[in-house]
Amino acid sequence: MRPIKLASMNCEQVSEQIGDFVIQTVLEISASGCVIGLSGGVDSSTAAALIKTGFDRHNAKLAEGQPELELVGYILPSSVNVSLDETDAVSVAKRLGLRYESHSIEALVESFRSTNPEAFEKKFHKGNMISRIRSNVLSTKAATENKVLAGTGNRDEDFGIGYYTLFGDGAVHISPIAGLPKRLVREMAAFVGLDRQIIDREPTAGLELGQSDFKDLGYGYNVVEMVTEGLEQGFSKDKLIQHPQIVPLIERQIQQYRSVFDTEKFNSVTAVVEDVLNRHQQAKNKMKIIHPPTPQISLSYE
Repeated sequence: MRPIKLASMNCEQVSEQIGDFVIQTVLEISASGCVIGLSGGVDSSTAAALIKTGFDRHNAKLAEGQPELELVGYILPSSVNVSLDETDAVSVAKRLGLRYESHSIEALVESFRSTNPEAFEKKFHKGNMISRIRSNVLSTKAATENKVLAGTGNRDEDFGIGYYTLFGDGAVHISPIAGLPKRLVREMAAFVGLDRQIIDREPTAGLELGQSDFKDLGYGYNVVEMVTEGLEQGFSKDKLIQHPQIVPLIERQIQQYRSVFDTEKFNSVTAVVEDVLNRHQQAKNKMKIIHPPTPQISLSYE
């Protein structure tokens, strides 16, 4: 069976391409820069580093008196976040030389008990509500500062399995690292000089106590990348289930899940591949909601 090919990149080239993309987007609408939510994780830290590097490059070429582009970081913890989240986010902001602010959103979250008490009955709904509250804060900051809201989702999350909250962390103006799978985000993070503590942090949405992406999904983003790349390269579901690159990868992660959580989420390669493919279809459906279809209508101008 032919191999599934995984992407590689020239970090310097891709860094410049992402920076140029953000700069062009900002300048086209005469914005003053970008706003970004910092979580302390590798995705938001890498996105921030790439934007800041691009802005620094742009600002160095400006004539005297021309306005510089600015990246502002906002750290928005709630009671479900561990203290390390805010500590790491502040560390990244300082390392990059960003203007930043940290605000607890717990009071905002609690205020929704009067209008949405049902959301507090299940962790899933409360977590998504928290994500939408953060998005509202960030969107308003971006609007009042005449800035573009930069997203922090990677390719595996956003387009692989749609692992984000609609109108929450998915509600952004631009997605700088959406073309990079998690594997390459970590590679880029090392290239831009982030600490190993940030690079190696376990992925978490930060929406529930004790939550991790691996615990939620039952597999890692390397599985998401391998399966979705295989699908894009023409492999059927039956071929993916039997593929020699996929089978041992998934089997190891099933065993790891059992070992870590003393239970199992999936018990076969088939079940994992089917879950990834189902989530991949859901990701496509989410995109239709973010960019909703419109009817074809007949208009006349007389």
